[in-house]
This record gives sequence, structure tokens and C-alpha cells, in this order.
Amino acid sequence: MFDKDKKSCMEQEIFEQPEILENLFKTHVNDNNYILFDIPTDIEKIVFVASGSSYHCARYGADLFGNIANIEARAIYSSEFLLKTAVPHENNILYVFITQSGETSDTNQALVKAKELGMRALCITNKKGSTIWKAADFKIDCRAGEEKSIAATKSLTTQMLCVTLLVLKYAAHKGIDISNYINDLKKLPKKMEETLGLHKEIRKIARALSKFKIIVITADGISYAIAKEASLKIKETSYICTLSSILGEFMHGHVAVLNNKAAQIHISINTLSKTAVENLDKIRNDYKTPLCIIGNSCNNVHADYHINMDSESEIVKSFCLVETIQLLALEIAQALHRNVDKPHGLHKVVK
Repeated sequence: MFDKDKKSCMEQEIFEQPEILENLFKTHVNDNNYILFDIPTDIEKIVFVASGSSYHCARYGADLFGNIANIEARAIYSSEFLLKTAVPHENNILYVFITQSGETSDTNQALVKAKELGMRALCITNKKGSTIWKAADFKIDCRAGEEKSIAATKSLTTQMLCVTLLVLKYAAHKGIDISNYINDLKKLPKKMEETLGLHKEIRKIARALSKFKIIVITADGISYAIAKEASLKIKETSYICTLSSILGEFMHGHVAVLNNKAAQIHISINTLSKTAVENLDKIRNDYKTPLCIIGNSCNNVHADYHINMDSESEIVKSFCLVETIQLLALEIAQALHRNVDKPHGLHKVVK
């Protein structure tokens, strides 16, 4: 049922996330903290294939696999995968296909290509009984419920939780202690509720950012996947030209775009490195660009706007950062009087 206090489906679906993620966790993890996924165990490499927001989840998951489970993983766009003449096809590889609807055409075609090479396929989707669900060897249900807004919000964070649990399942299979990660995830709904409490503060920042024609979003490491998602969310709901880049790479020529009227958002799960501080200071000194830092606070960098995420768990902080950029995109779009649920020229296939 639509909450009349919320102005749009997108806003309502953002606010549904704490409860949905709590229920999803309880569905896939039993009382003994055992993750209830049916997966192949003889896997040494993971290849994620996805598009759009699902690709950003895949990119995040690839980093998690390396950081937590010590398993080599990579993410590739579905359309790019289809264009490649040579793709990984060793017996120890698991292909993971992520699609909200289960009907994403290029992702489904990519699964067919992988299966023709004899590869095992696992799908993560919000639609049981969909084309990809029927074709995959292994299946994980996101259980996000119907998502009416075109911009992916709850479908994305449920994908992220499924991917995180998949990483932890493989880590546990390798004998790695995952108890601290499981305990952190149990705190996730409360932390996301606390993040929703920043809505008014985020709205004020969004109104300031809505005045810019270009918004550059930078990050380092695992935060880059969230920067890419932030760029997509703002772009598809507000029609603002947004660019996402790893901060160090941005300094190699791309930074020239700041000669136009632009603002910068820097997203950081981890403490800002010395190099990051130097790069942000250089950008500010050379281009006088307004800066918004989302994530860890840093007294060494002067930011015009700052949203601090208070969590010792990097995984929990990742989800809170995603929720924050969803609210930011929502409020920038509303400041510009956009229809956030039905952006012009975009169509929803998730049910």
C-alpha cells in the first residue's frame, strides 16, 4: 500500500529497505548463522555478469570476494560480455548473473553464451520463475517485492545483501570465520533506519547540488562501485550530467571537466588516504569546486558539505552509503521538479 506521507514510489521504496533487508536476511540465514544457499563448492574464480545498477552490485561483490573470501572475482557488463570472442571458461569458474527482473535481454543472452561453453551459472534476481531463473543452475531470490519506481533502490540493496551472503558462504567453506560479518549484518536494519534519519540534512545538500549542470563523483577502492551507482541514480532521475571516476584516475586529464560549472561528491567507505587528501585539496585549489564528502569524516579536507556514516563495519557502511545516495538523487530530482518514478524515456521491467 502506498504511504500518502511519501511523495513518490521511489521515496517509499527507499524507506522500505530496513524491513525488507531484515526479512531477507532471516530467510537466507538460519538461527545457527548458517547461510542457506545451494552452491557448487569446487569454485576458485567468480565472474559476475550484469547491467545497470545490477552491474554496480556485481562490481561491489567482486571486490568483496577478494577482500573476504580470498577468491579471484571480476565483473563485466552483459553487453560487453556478448561482444567478446574469448571469455573465461575454466572448469573452476562460477558465472553469477544479476538481474532485477530476470528478463534483462543482454544478461539472459550472456547466460546462454556461458552455458554453451559448459559453464555453471548462478542467478540473483527479484523474479522467481523468470527466464533467467529457469535457465540458471543455481538460484538466489532477492525477495524485494514489487518495485514501481524506475530507479532501482530496494531491488539493488537486496541484491547487495544476497551477494554479500554468497561471499560469506564461500568464505566459510574455505574455513574463514565469518561470525563477525554475520553479527554486523544483523545490525544492518537499525543502521539503515538511522541513515533515513538524515533525510532533512540530505535534502538541504541536494538543493545546493541541483544548481549544477555537472556533478563529478569520485571514490577509491570498493567505494567506486557506489560512486558509479550514485552517478546513475542522479543521472536517470534528474537528467544532470554526472561522471564517476576513481579519484586517482580522475587526476589524469578527466579533471579538466571542472573548468565548467561543476560540483564534486567524494564517496569513502574507508578513511581517506594521504594521496586522496592531496588530490582533493589540489582539485579545490585549482578549480574552486564545491565538495561534498559522503562517508568518513576527515579534518584534513575542507568540504562544503559532509554526510558522515558512523559504523565500524565497512559492509554495513556500504549499505548506508547506497541508501544515502538514493535519498540524494531523490531530493536533487525533486528540487528540479522531475518525475522520479517515471523519468522520460525509461521503462520498468521489474515486477
